[in-house]
Amino acid sequence: MNKKLRKYTKKRLNSNFFKNIFRSFSITSWIIFANLLVFIILQFLIIFLGDKIISHVALQANYLFSGRVWTLLTSMFSHFEVWHLLANMVSLFFIGNFVERLIGRKRFFWLYLFSGIFAGLFYTSLSYFFGFGFLERIFLSPNVFAVGASGAIFSLLGLLAILTPHNKVYLIAGPLISIICLSVFSFLFPGSQFIQIFNFIVYFYLIFSVFAIFSFRPAILKIAFPVEMPFWFLPLIAIVPLVVVGLFVPLPIGNTAHLGGLIAGLIYGVYL
Repeated sequence: MNKKLRKYTKKRLNSNFFKNIFRSFSITSWIIFANLLVFIILQFLIIFLGDKIISHVALQANYLFSGRVWTLLTSMFSHFEVWHLLANMVSLFFIGNFVERLIGRKRFFWLYLFSGIFAGLFYTSLSYFFGFGFLERIFLSPNVFAVGASGAIFSLLGLLAILTPHNKVYLIAGPLISIICLSVFSFLFPGSQFIQIFNFIVYFYLIFSVFAIFSFRPAILKIAFPVEMPFWFLPLIAIVPLVVVGLFVPLPIGNTAHLGGLIAGLIYGVYL
């Protein structure tokens, strides 16, 4: 009896050990971990290989339609700036965990993956065919590289806009406004020493905003300038103003990728 028990225990441990470890964390947590790991790896690759590594992982319309289809996937997990990584991962932490509990692990995983790929295709297609002349300000040049998880994250917002349209959510507006201000000042005063100082202030503010968010203290959270709104309104306020500003000032933001992810999320929300 004791021998049979040991065999049974050993069999259960061997078959479920890694599965139990995997399921002890949410899919959202694993995706965040993957993004952090890729970020660290990319920093080392840039040190040893230089900026040429960007063209092998980032999404660019000309390269994609020349055969680099893998960048649809690699770009989803790639970030080169700390502020970009922090902004996306903090958003994913709160929104992703909520959506995952709402629709389940498997649905969440496939939604995140396929909507991110769709957002990349949407962005590159518009850039490739329309990213010239004045329209370049809207669709971006086909020579511009794009990375980040925001396309997939916007699909989660689209899903919630359908499934829980009147639930309240906070848009952390402070970091977004600071990035827009930095882009505007950089455009108006290129090469100015003031820009370098302001750039440092913005980076410091972004990092401090992350700590303010996770402090869960209303008095400290005000520093990040949270604005409460229903889920159905959040995607609009997160896309439309940036498109308008982008008509006059170049922004380091892929609005069409955000729109593509949003469309994917809306479609899946209607399906559910």
